[in-house]
Amino acid sequence: MKRDLEWIEIPDEHEARERAWTVVSGAFAERDPTPPKRSRKAVAALAVTIAATAGVLSPPGSAVLEEVRKIVRVDKAQPALFSLPAPGRLLLTGATGPWVVQRDGSKRLLGSYGGATWSPHGRFVLATRRNELVALEPGGRTRWSLARARLGAADWGGTRVDTRIAYANGDRVNVVGGDGRGDRFLFSAPDVPTAPIAWAPGSLRLLAHSTQGILRLLDVAAGGEEIWSARVAQPFALVWTSDGERLVAVSRNTLTVFDARGGLILRHELAGRAASAAVNPRTHTIAVALRLRGTDRSEVFTFSLDRKSAAQRRLFAGVGTFGDLVWSPNGRWLLVAWQDADQWVFVRSDRTPRIDAVANVSEQFGGTFPRIEGWCCAG
Repeated sequence: MKRDLEWIEIPDEHEARERAWTVVSGAFAERDPTPPKRSRKAVAALAVTIAATAGVLSPPGSAVLEEVRKIVRVDKAQPALFSLPAPGRLLLTGATGPWVVQRDGSKRLLGSYGGATWSPHGRFVLATRRNELVALEPGGRTRWSLARARLGAADWGGTRVDTRIAYANGDRVNVVGGDGRGDRFLFSAPDVPTAPIAWAPGSLRLLAHSTQGILRLLDVAAGGEEIWSARVAQPFALVWTSDGERLVAVSRNTLTVFDARGGLILRHELAGRAASAAVNPRTHTIAVALRLRGTDRSEVFTFSLDRKSAAQRRLFAGVGTFGDLVWSPNGRWLLVAWQDADQWVFVRSDRTPRIDAVANVSEQFGGTFPRIEGWCCAG
Protein backbone atom coordinates (compact mmCIF):
# COMPACT_ATOMS: atom_id res chain seq x y z
CA MET A 1 0.00 0.00 0.00
CA LYS A 2 2.90 2.35 0.76
CA ARG A 3 4.15 1.99 -2.82
CA ASP A 4 0.68 2.69 -4.23
CA LEU A 5 0.26 5.78 -2.05
CA GLU A 6 3.56 7.19 -3.34
CA TRP A 7 2.04 7.42 -6.81
CA ILE A 8 -1.01 9.45 -5.66
CA GLU A 9 -0.81 13.15 -6.52
CA ILE A 10 -1.99 15.27 -3.56
CA PRO A 11 -4.77 17.74 -4.58
CA ASP A 12 -3.41 21.23 -5.31
CA GLU A 13 0.14 20.02 -4.64
CA HIS A 14 1.50 21.41 -7.92
CA GLU A 15 -0.31 24.75 -7.48
CA ALA A 16 1.07 25.07 -3.96
CA ARG A 17 4.60 24.50 -5.19
CA GLU A 18 4.13 27.10 -7.91
CA ARG A 19 2.78 29.67 -5.43
CA ALA A 20 5.74 29.05 -3.14
CA TRP A 21 8.17 29.38 -5.99
CA THR A 22 6.60 32.65 -7.25
CA VAL A 23 6.98 34.26 -3.82
CA VAL A 24 10.49 33.02 -3.18
CA SER A 25 11.89 33.57 -6.68
CA GLY A 26 10.78 37.23 -6.48
CA ALA A 27 12.61 37.68 -3.20
CA PHE A 28 15.63 35.81 -4.51
CA ALA A 29 15.83 38.07 -7.59
CA GLU A 30 16.08 41.11 -5.29
CA ARG A 31 18.86 39.68 -3.13
CA ASP A 32 22.33 41.21 -2.99
CA PRO A 33 24.66 39.39 -5.39
CA THR A 34 26.94 36.87 -3.72
CA PRO A 35 30.39 35.83 -4.88
CA PRO A 36 30.50 32.66 -7.04
CA LYS A 37 32.44 30.73 -4.39
CA ARG A 38 29.48 31.09 -2.04
CA SER A 39 26.87 29.85 -4.51
CA ARG A 40 26.04 26.78 -2.41
CA LYS A 41 25.52 29.02 0.63
CA ALA A 42 23.06 31.05 -1.43
CA VAL A 43 21.22 27.90 -2.39
CA ALA A 44 20.95 26.86 1.24
CA ALA A 45 19.69 30.32 2.24
CA LEU A 46 17.13 30.20 -0.54
CA ALA A 47 16.04 26.76 0.63
CA VAL A 48 15.39 28.04 4.15
CA THR A 49 13.28 30.87 2.73
CA ILE A 50 11.27 28.41 0.64
CA ALA A 51 10.69 26.27 3.71
CA ALA A 52 9.38 29.22 5.69
CA THR A 53 7.07 30.25 2.85
CA ALA A 54 5.84 26.76 2.02
CA GLY A 55 4.88 26.03 5.59
CA VAL A 56 2.22 28.77 5.67
CA LEU A 57 0.75 28.36 2.20
CA SER A 58 -1.42 25.25 2.42
CA PRO A 59 -1.35 21.57 3.46
CA PRO A 60 0.25 20.57 0.10
CA GLY A 61 3.17 22.79 1.10
CA SER A 62 4.59 19.74 2.85
CA ALA A 63 5.67 18.46 -0.58
CA VAL A 64 7.78 21.58 -1.01
CA LEU A 65 9.24 21.17 2.47
CA GLU A 66 10.40 17.65 1.63
CA GLU A 67 12.27 18.91 -1.46
CA VAL A 68 13.74 21.80 0.52
CA ARG A 69 15.16 19.54 3.22
CA LYS A 70 17.07 17.70 0.55
CA ILE A 71 18.53 20.95 -0.81
CA VAL A 72 19.60 22.15 2.66
CA ARG A 73 21.39 18.88 3.39
CA VAL A 74 23.48 19.21 0.24
CA ASP A 75 25.17 22.22 1.82
CA LYS A 76 26.87 19.69 4.15
CA ALA A 77 28.55 17.93 1.24
CA GLN A 78 31.85 16.08 1.70
CA PRO A 79 34.83 18.12 0.41
CA ALA A 80 35.98 15.24 -1.84
CA LEU A 81 34.87 11.83 -3.09
CA PHE A 82 36.09 9.46 -0.38
CA SER A 83 34.03 6.47 -1.54
CA LEU A 84 30.98 5.44 -3.55
CA PRO A 85 27.87 4.53 -1.53
CA ALA A 86 27.30 1.31 -3.51
CA PRO A 87 29.40 -1.34 -5.29
CA GLY A 88 30.77 -0.75 -8.77
CA ARG A 89 32.97 1.72 -10.64
CA LEU A 90 32.21 5.05 -12.30
CA LEU A 91 33.29 5.94 -15.82
CA LEU A 92 33.67 9.68 -16.45
CA THR A 93 34.82 11.88 -19.32
CA GLY A 94 36.26 15.37 -19.05
CA ALA A 95 38.66 17.79 -20.69
CA THR A 96 41.64 15.62 -19.77
CA GLY A 97 40.09 12.35 -20.93
CA PRO A 98 38.14 9.43 -19.41
CA TRP A 99 38.50 8.49 -15.74
CA VAL A 100 37.65 5.25 -13.92
CA VAL A 101 36.69 5.75 -10.26
CA GLN A 102 36.80 2.78 -7.89
CA ARG A 103 34.41 2.30 -4.96
CA ASP A 104 37.10 3.39 -2.46
CA GLY A 105 37.35 6.78 -4.25
CA SER A 106 40.63 6.06 -6.02
CA LYS A 107 40.67 7.14 -9.65
CA ARG A 108 42.72 6.67 -12.80
CA LEU A 109 42.98 8.83 -15.93
CA LEU A 110 42.95 6.52 -18.95
CA GLY A 111 44.52 8.87 -21.48
CA SER A 112 43.78 11.63 -23.96
CA TYR A 113 40.44 10.50 -25.39
CA GLY A 114 37.03 12.03 -25.94
CA GLY A 115 33.88 9.99 -25.42
CA ALA A 116 33.87 6.69 -23.51
CA THR A 117 31.48 3.89 -22.61
CA TRP A 118 31.61 0.61 -20.70
CA SER A 119 31.62 -2.78 -22.39
CA PRO A 120 29.04 -5.29 -21.11
CA HIS A 121 29.86 -6.22 -17.50
CA GLY A 122 32.52 -3.49 -17.32
CA ARG A 123 35.42 -5.61 -18.58
CA PHE A 124 36.64 -2.92 -21.00
CA VAL A 125 36.18 0.73 -21.92
CA LEU A 126 35.45 1.95 -25.45
CA ALA A 127 37.02 5.37 -26.03
CA THR A 128 37.25 7.64 -29.05
CA ARG A 129 39.57 10.20 -30.51
CA ARG A 130 38.67 12.30 -33.52
CA ASN A 131 39.61 9.56 -35.97
CA GLU A 132 40.18 6.51 -33.78
CA LEU A 133 38.09 3.95 -31.92
CA VAL A 134 40.02 2.38 -29.02
CA ALA A 135 39.28 -0.52 -26.65
CA LEU A 136 40.98 -0.12 -23.28
CA GLU A 137 41.31 -2.13 -20.11
CA PRO A 138 39.97 -0.26 -17.03
CA GLY A 139 43.59 0.30 -15.99
CA GLY A 140 44.32 2.16 -19.24
CA ARG A 141 46.11 -0.51 -21.33
CA THR A 142 45.11 -0.49 -25.02
CA ARG A 143 43.67 -3.76 -26.34
CA TRP A 144 43.06 -2.66 -29.95
CA SER A 145 42.25 0.40 -32.05
CA LEU A 146 40.50 1.13 -35.32
CA ALA A 147 41.15 4.22 -37.47
CA ARG A 148 37.89 5.76 -38.72
CA ALA A 149 37.00 9.30 -39.77
CA ARG A 150 34.29 11.46 -38.19
CA LEU A 151 33.36 9.19 -35.31
CA GLY A 152 30.04 9.82 -33.58
CA ALA A 153 27.88 7.89 -31.14
CA ALA A 154 29.01 4.37 -30.16
CA ASP A 155 27.49 1.60 -28.04
CA TRP A 156 29.00 -1.72 -26.89
CA GLY A 157 26.52 -4.57 -26.47
CA GLY A 158 26.36 -8.35 -26.16
CA THR A 159 27.10 -10.95 -23.51
CA ARG A 160 30.01 -11.53 -21.16
CA VAL A 161 31.77 -13.76 -23.73
CA ASP A 162 30.62 -12.35 -27.10
CA THR A 163 30.15 -8.65 -27.87
CA ARG A 164 29.55 -6.20 -30.71
CA ILE A 165 30.18 -2.47 -31.06
CA ALA A 166 27.93 -0.23 -33.15
CA TYR A 167 29.39 3.15 -34.02
CA ALA A 168 28.68 6.16 -36.23
CA ASN A 169 31.26 6.80 -38.94
CA GLY A 170 30.25 9.95 -40.81
CA ASP A 171 26.75 9.28 -42.18
CA ARG A 172 27.18 5.51 -41.70
CA VAL A 173 26.68 3.11 -38.83
CA ASN A 174 29.10 0.17 -38.72
CA VAL A 175 29.28 -2.88 -36.48
CA VAL A 176 32.56 -4.46 -35.33
CA GLY A 177 33.33 -7.38 -33.00
CA GLY A 178 34.38 -6.68 -29.44
CA ASP A 179 37.86 -7.94 -30.38
CA GLY A 180 38.17 -5.28 -33.12
CA ARG A 181 37.58 -7.76 -35.95
CA GLY A 182 34.89 -8.13 -38.63
CA ASP A 183 34.07 -4.46 -39.15
CA ARG A 184 31.12 -4.05 -41.55
CA PHE A 185 28.66 -1.45 -42.79
CA LEU A 186 25.10 -1.62 -41.43
CA PHE A 187 23.15 1.42 -42.69
CA SER A 188 23.44 5.13 -43.53
CA ALA A 189 21.30 8.21 -42.84
CA PRO A 190 21.83 12.00 -43.02
CA ASP A 191 21.76 12.71 -39.26
CA VAL A 192 23.64 9.61 -38.06
CA PRO A 193 26.56 11.50 -36.42
CA THR A 194 24.29 12.97 -33.72
CA ALA A 195 21.61 10.25 -33.57
CA PRO A 196 21.45 7.82 -30.62
CA ILE A 197 22.00 4.07 -31.00
CA ALA A 198 21.46 1.40 -28.33
CA TRP A 199 21.85 -2.37 -28.18
CA ALA A 200 19.13 -4.34 -26.43
CA PRO A 201 20.71 -5.68 -23.21
CA GLY A 202 22.50 -8.99 -23.70
CA SER A 203 21.71 -9.09 -27.42
CA LEU A 204 23.97 -9.48 -30.47
CA ARG A 205 21.03 -8.94 -32.81
CA LEU A 206 18.76 -6.12 -31.66
CA LEU A 207 19.96 -2.56 -32.22
CA ALA A 208 17.75 0.50 -31.78
CA HIS A 209 18.45 3.79 -33.53
CA SER A 210 16.53 6.96 -34.32
CA THR A 211 17.07 9.30 -37.27
CA GLN A 212 14.82 11.95 -38.79
CA GLY A 213 12.11 11.36 -36.20
CA ILE A 214 11.78 7.60 -36.85
CA LEU A 215 12.73 5.06 -34.18
CA ARG A 216 13.73 1.69 -35.64
CA LEU A 217 14.68 -1.67 -34.19
CA LEU A 218 17.06 -3.55 -36.47
CA ASP A 219 18.12 -7.18 -36.73
CA VAL A 220 21.90 -6.89 -37.09
CA ALA A 221 22.28 -10.63 -37.73
CA ALA A 222 20.01 -10.20 -40.78
CA GLY A 223 22.10 -7.36 -42.20
CA GLY A 224 20.14 -4.54 -40.56
CA GLU A 225 16.63 -5.70 -41.47
CA GLU A 226 13.96 -3.57 -39.82
CA ILE A 227 11.90 -5.39 -37.17
CA TRP A 228 9.61 -2.47 -36.33
CA SER A 229 9.55 1.32 -36.50
CA ALA A 230 7.61 4.20 -34.93
CA ARG A 231 7.49 7.96 -35.29
CA VAL A 232 8.85 9.86 -32.26
CA ALA A 233 10.00 13.33 -31.29
CA GLN A 234 13.69 13.05 -32.21
CA PRO A 235 15.37 11.73 -29.04
CA PHE A 236 18.77 12.66 -27.64
CA ALA A 237 18.94 9.26 -25.92
CA LEU A 238 17.56 5.73 -26.21
CA VAL A 239 17.50 3.66 -23.02
CA TRP A 240 16.43 0.05 -22.42
CA THR A 241 15.29 -1.67 -19.26
CA SER A 242 17.82 -4.32 -18.24
CA ASP A 243 15.48 -7.16 -19.25
CA GLY A 244 14.99 -5.70 -22.75
CA GLU A 245 11.21 -5.41 -22.27
CA ARG A 246 10.99 -1.60 -22.49
CA LEU A 247 12.67 0.91 -24.81
CA VAL A 248 12.42 4.62 -23.98
CA ALA A 249 13.00 7.40 -26.50
CA VAL A 250 14.03 10.51 -24.51
CA SER A 251 13.55 13.86 -26.25
CA ARG A 252 13.84 17.29 -24.64
CA ASN A 253 10.08 17.56 -24.05
CA THR A 254 8.71 14.01 -24.34
CA LEU A 255 9.32 10.46 -23.14
CA THR A 256 7.94 7.71 -25.38
CA VAL A 257 7.91 4.15 -24.04
CA PHE A 258 7.61 1.01 -26.21
CA ASP A 259 7.53 -2.69 -25.43
CA ALA A 260 9.99 -5.05 -27.13
CA ARG A 261 7.54 -5.65 -30.01
CA GLY A 262 7.12 -1.96 -30.78
CA GLY A 263 3.82 -1.50 -28.95
CA LEU A 264 3.30 1.96 -27.46
CA ILE A 265 3.13 1.81 -23.65
CA LEU A 266 2.86 5.55 -22.99
CA ARG A 267 3.85 8.96 -24.27
CA HIS A 268 4.59 11.44 -21.48
CA GLU A 269 4.74 15.19 -22.12
CA LEU A 270 7.25 16.76 -19.75
CA ALA A 271 6.65 19.90 -17.68
CA GLY A 272 10.03 21.29 -18.69
CA ARG A 273 13.18 20.49 -20.62
CA ALA A 274 14.82 17.13 -20.01
CA ALA A 275 18.57 17.17 -19.41
CA SER A 276 19.04 13.42 -18.94
CA ALA A 277 17.29 10.18 -18.06
CA ALA A 278 18.32 6.80 -16.64
CA VAL A 279 16.49 3.49 -16.16
CA ASN A 280 16.90 1.69 -12.85
CA PRO A 281 18.81 -1.56 -13.60
CA ARG A 282 16.64 -3.59 -11.22
CA THR A 283 13.14 -2.27 -12.04
CA HIS A 284 10.98 -0.78 -14.78
CA THR A 285 11.48 2.70 -13.32
CA ILE A 286 13.03 5.70 -15.06
CA ALA A 287 14.57 8.81 -13.48
CA VAL A 288 14.45 12.10 -15.39
CA ALA A 289 16.27 15.38 -14.69
CA LEU A 290 14.05 18.27 -15.75
CA ARG A 291 14.52 22.04 -15.92
CA LEU A 292 11.07 23.45 -15.09
CA ARG A 293 9.60 25.93 -17.55
CA GLY A 294 9.71 29.59 -16.55
CA THR A 295 11.86 29.00 -13.45
CA ASP A 296 15.50 28.77 -12.38
CA ARG A 297 14.71 25.41 -10.80
CA SER A 298 15.21 21.75 -11.67
CA GLU A 299 13.76 18.48 -10.40
CA VAL A 300 14.58 14.81 -10.60
CA PHE A 301 11.55 12.57 -10.65
CA THR A 302 10.84 8.91 -11.28
CA PHE A 303 7.89 6.98 -12.67
CA SER A 304 7.02 3.44 -13.68
CA LEU A 305 7.40 2.34 -17.30
CA ASP A 306 4.57 -0.15 -16.84
CA ARG A 307 1.80 2.34 -16.14
CA LYS A 308 -0.45 3.94 -18.76
CA SER A 309 -0.37 7.22 -16.83
CA ALA A 310 3.04 8.44 -15.74
CA ALA A 311 2.45 9.26 -12.04
CA GLN A 312 5.58 10.97 -10.76
CA ARG A 313 7.61 10.70 -7.58
CA ARG A 314 10.03 13.55 -6.85
CA LEU A 315 13.45 12.52 -5.59
CA PHE A 316 15.40 15.78 -5.57
CA ALA A 317 15.08 19.48 -6.48
CA GLY A 318 17.38 22.48 -6.61
CA VAL A 319 18.28 25.78 -8.21
CA GLY A 320 19.96 25.70 -11.63
CA THR A 321 20.24 22.83 -14.09
CA PHE A 322 21.02 19.20 -13.36
CA GLY A 323 23.11 17.16 -15.78
CA ASP A 324 23.78 13.45 -16.01
CA LEU A 325 21.89 10.84 -14.04
CA VAL A 326 23.19 7.31 -13.37
CA TRP A 327 21.92 4.50 -11.14
CA SER A 328 24.15 2.34 -9.01
CA PRO A 329 24.36 -1.28 -10.27
CA ASN A 330 22.18 -2.46 -7.37
CA GLY A 331 19.52 0.14 -8.22
CA ARG A 332 19.47 1.68 -4.74
CA TRP A 333 21.28 4.97 -5.38
CA LEU A 334 20.86 7.61 -8.07
CA LEU A 335 23.80 9.91 -8.79
CA VAL A 336 22.76 13.40 -9.88
CA ALA A 337 25.34 15.70 -11.49
CA TRP A 338 24.72 19.28 -10.29
CA GLN A 339 27.23 21.37 -12.21
CA ASP A 340 25.88 24.75 -11.05
CA ALA A 341 26.77 23.75 -7.48
CA ASP A 342 29.92 21.84 -8.55
CA GLN A 343 28.49 18.85 -6.69
CA TRP A 344 27.51 15.23 -7.10
CA VAL A 345 24.38 14.28 -5.20
CA PHE A 346 23.78 10.62 -4.31
CA VAL A 347 20.07 10.02 -3.62
CA ARG A 348 18.96 6.77 -2.00
CA SER A 349 15.48 5.90 -3.22
CA ASP A 350 14.66 2.37 -2.09
CA ARG A 351 14.09 3.12 1.60
CA THR A 352 13.72 6.26 3.70
CA PRO A 353 15.18 9.00 1.45
CA ARG A 354 18.81 9.82 2.16
CA ILE A 355 21.22 12.28 0.53
CA ASP A 356 25.01 12.03 0.33
CA ALA A 357 26.78 14.81 -1.55
CA VAL A 358 30.30 15.53 -2.78
CA ALA A 359 31.57 19.08 -3.36
CA ASN A 360 34.48 20.47 -5.41
CA VAL A 361 33.94 17.92 -8.19
CA SER A 362 35.71 19.90 -10.91
CA GLU A 363 39.03 20.24 -9.12
CA GLN A 364 39.14 16.46 -8.60
CA PHE A 365 38.96 15.76 -12.34
CA GLY A 366 41.34 18.11 -14.11
CA GLY A 367 39.56 21.38 -13.40
CA THR A 368 36.38 20.74 -15.40
CA PHE A 369 33.06 19.22 -14.36
CA PRO A 370 33.03 15.71 -15.90
CA ARG A 371 30.30 13.82 -17.71
CA ILE A 372 29.13 10.62 -16.02
CA GLU A 373 29.14 7.83 -18.62
CA GLY A 374 28.15 4.90 -16.41
CA TRP A 375 28.24 3.11 -13.06
CA CYS A 376 29.27 -0.51 -13.57
CA CYS A 377 29.11 -3.29 -12.42
CA ALA A 378 27.74 -5.11 -9.38
CA GLY A 379 29.68 -8.31 -9.81
